[in-house]
Amino acid sequence: MCSIVGLQGDFKGNDIVKMLKTSRNRGPDSSGVFLDEICTDIDPDDFYDDNDYGIAFGHNLLSIYDGNDRLSKPQPVSNENLVLVFNGELYNFATIRNLVKKVGVEAEITSDSEALLYLIDFYNKGDLLKAVQMAIRLIDGDYAFAVWDGENLAIARDPLGVKPLFYSKNADLMGFASTRESLKEVGFSDIDTLKPEHILYNWQDISPAQAIYEKVFDGDVDKIDKFLRLSLVKRVEGLRQVGVIFSGGVDSSYLALLLKEISENIPLKVTLYAVGIEGSKDVEAAIKASKSINLPLEIFEVTEDRIREALPQVVKAIGDDNLMKVGVGLTTYFATKMVARDGIKVAISGQGADELFGGYKRYLKSFVDGTLNYNLREDMSNMYHVNLERDDACSMLNSVELRLPFLDKALVELVLNIPDNKKIVSMHDDMRKSFLRKLAFEEGLDYEIAYRPKKAAQYGTGIDKILRKKILKDTDISQYLG
Repeated sequence: MCSIVGLQGDFKGNDIVKMLKTSRNRGPDSSGVFLDEICTDIDPDDFYDDNDYGIAFGHNLLSIYDGNDRLSKPQPVSNENLVLVFNGELYNFATIRNLVKKVGVEAEITSDSEALLYLIDFYNKGDLLKAVQMAIRLIDGDYAFAVWDGENLAIARDPLGVKPLFYSKNADLMGFASTRESLKEVGFSDIDTLKPEHILYNWQDISPAQAIYEKVFDGDVDKIDKFLRLSLVKRVEGLRQVGVIFSGGVDSSYLALLLKEISENIPLKVTLYAVGIEGSKDVEAAIKASKSINLPLEIFEVTEDRIREALPQVVKAIGDDNLMKVGVGLTTYFATKMVARDGIKVAISGQGADELFGGYKRYLKSFVDGTLNYNLREDMSNMYHVNLERDDACSMLNSVELRLPFLDKALVELVLNIPDNKKIVSMHDDMRKSFLRKLAFEEGLDYEIAYRPKKAAQYGTGIDKILRKKILKDTDISQYLG
């Protein structure tokens, strides 16, 4: 996980540095810029460039990989006329690297950004847009990136929008960034979100031929367990330790159970992180589940003072004062604060399971009305700006990358195409998420955990109660929007 920024038009070199400073929390380990030439390992606080430029990239690095075979390397990266900045992970990094090696690339490739750069370069026969389209068909990951060939600029985002990408245009200047704040820092006000799987090519929006949530086929329910395990394995490969944002519900508990199995075969330390007021439902459930799974649990005790202290930066980061978003955002922020404290840079989250398997209470009416599949697909299409950008912003306040196994592309395509009655079995199915619960129980999760009723994070932690009954009485949280 990193921060990428870019400008095209009429600007000073200092403007790109301002954007990097604003998003430094997303990548505190290294910074780099492309201003006619690439400069890596710069200090944005000391770097000064008052010259005029027509295009520039910037990158802040969160270093996760440090092995001999795979590294988190400073960016931007370049090859001949191509310059690229990349935020995210390629879960098939080894496959992509081997592919470009087979077609004659002799350069040493040890990072995701380099693998993607050389893949695009291989396909680039004078048509950068086509080259990027070909490349993203092959890569498996969560990402946002920008590439420049000296004349054309292409900006792309992953199929589900796990990684954020914002952009803005005015008469003299165009820009993109991983955060809205970076764009605001250099004067942009009308800011858009690049939709998942879209490409911004020379600032024109190019949509995919078919979005992931539009694909229709006969889904095989027997493959779901395999696909989820593969998704999780991919997301912890190369890591020595990982945190799990843990509520004691079926989503996070099942992921924790699978991670426990994985850690028995590879050197991976797994720690669970729960958030809540003393005696809250989530904390009580997390304690029971952690003991059952036999994994260590850390608990962040929520208090009114701690919420008041965190509110300004959380509300500003998510850019919304909606209480539901703020409550969930605070949960993510507090959990990843513990993760960062323990020196861990990656946290696993169960985000997406409810939208895939029909977990929300409102889906029961959809099931009765015969619109469940349509509503699930619609929610998946909107998830990037409803949930994912919020969670990403709050975790990255602590420089912690969220990885979401339920939002693996292959798994999403499959689960969206299994029968509705595998997710909700009847009009009286108040538990919902039937298939996932059954699968988790059969794989060894205690019945009480697998069939724990759904409790939204802001309520299960007790955060919503403190916000409504105490903080909102004397505080207008909209003041923190900036």
